[in-house]
Amino acid sequence: MSSSDRRNRATTPEILVVDDEDDIRELIELSLLRLGLACDTAGTVGEARALLADREYRLCLTDMRLPDGDGLELVEYIQATHVGLPVAVITAYGSMDAAIRALKGGAFDFVSKPIELKALRELVSHALRLDGADEPAATGGKSLIGRSLAVEQLRIQIAKLARNQAPVFIHGESGTGKEVIARLIHEQGPRAGAPFIPVNCGAISPELMESEFFGHRKGSFTGASVDKEGLFQAARGGTLFLDEVGELPLGMQVKLLRAIQERAVRPVGGHAEEPVDVRILSASHRDLAQLVEQGKFRQDLFYRINVITLRSTPLRERPEDIPELAAHILAKLARREGGAVRRLSRDALDYLVQHPLPGNVRELENLLERACALADADIVDREDLSGGDPWASASGGVRAPLTHPAPHEVAPALTPRPAEVPPAMPGEGDDDAERASIMSMLEETHWNRSEAARRLGMTLRQLRYRLQKWGVE
Repeated sequence: MSSSDRRNRATTPEILVVDDEDDIRELIELSLLRLGLACDTAGTVGEARALLADREYRLCLTDMRLPDGDGLELVEYIQATHVGLPVAVITAYGSMDAAIRALKGGAFDFVSKPIELKALRELVSHALRLDGADEPAATGGKSLIGRSLAVEQLRIQIAKLARNQAPVFIHGESGTGKEVIARLIHEQGPRAGAPFIPVNCGAISPELMESEFFGHRKGSFTGASVDKEGLFQAARGGTLFLDEVGELPLGMQVKLLRAIQERAVRPVGGHAEEPVDVRILSASHRDLAQLVEQGKFRQDLFYRINVITLRSTPLRERPEDIPELAAHILAKLARREGGAVRRLSRDALDYLVQHPLPGNVRELENLLERACALADADIVDREDLSGGDPWASASGGVRAPLTHPAPHEVAPALTPRPAEVPPAMPGEGDDDAERASIMSMLEETHWNRSEAARRLGMTLRQLRYRLQKWGVE
């Protein structure tokens, strides 16, 4: 931005600051002027309403305690009368309850007293990106597939939550797309140009967890030969997605709570905390409230990350989305394999729609990948899907067939593969369990693949296909 542009922008107030303390208003106003932003100030809720009725602003920053009301009233008023205007609140130091109430009420973000200028600048920077001041970042290609009511409602919720900085907890079964939801919240919000860092909390060794999250200093422990940044630092300015947050050990939960509340981390071996500007999104397939009752998850951390809850709907509750999901998956498989897109016969589509998919989208993808690899023809038929039926022993009911597109509308054809039907194996539909079973048998037979395949009840070609899929030489 040129100096003339900055001067012109500063002549038109873009931010409304509401606080009854003169020195706080002056401090904020001077800080904003250094950013080339002019502001109007008000000392009461009444004065703020009068200014809002007369002018358009890009951000409102209000104290929680005002002579004629509080910041929550102003948040609710702006939500009702100035849709799209982000409003952030100023809270007393350590008053997390007030901050969480404001976030639940629709506030964009909060900043604590005494106000740190760096935190204020970051908040303002994120808020002003919401009105299109910056070019939107390119998305990672992820999207929600489906037209069911549940998916449409989720799209609306994602768009709304992308416009604030409230911590969001995504609850849902495995394979329902919790990371896709988190990534969309990030990509549609003001942090889209910064990193999105996903981490599976259950996949990190407890001994390395603190170092992984907060980083470490050289020499802080055996093997720490250089300084290393943690996940919080890597996500600076962006979003940290804590998947399976319910798997965190209690000791780490305490440290994570402090990092979230203080917006700062202390690397292992470090002597001081480092401020980090990160939005926290989290997810789990487990019931965190139940874990709290069992003493396995801290109530204060649950309260802090669960400001807003989203539910990712399982496929059995939206079977009408299965045809579109299947078409999307078949197209993705074709791109990966470099062939034409296969299509599903009407019989095959009925089969998918009528049966439960306990593994949800992940299981659907696994099932279609196997069927495409083993089908003879360009069209995937019911027999290609039902061979080694992963639901054969399931006791769940059968859904009624839905009205769905004709087979040619679902997708077109992959390179034909051998039409060998894989047997029902322990863990079918669960790659990890099946892989463990096969690798154990290979060790037992000293990597005699023919003998391993015989004992597993499959052909050598089927075994080779699986090993190739997993990248095992």
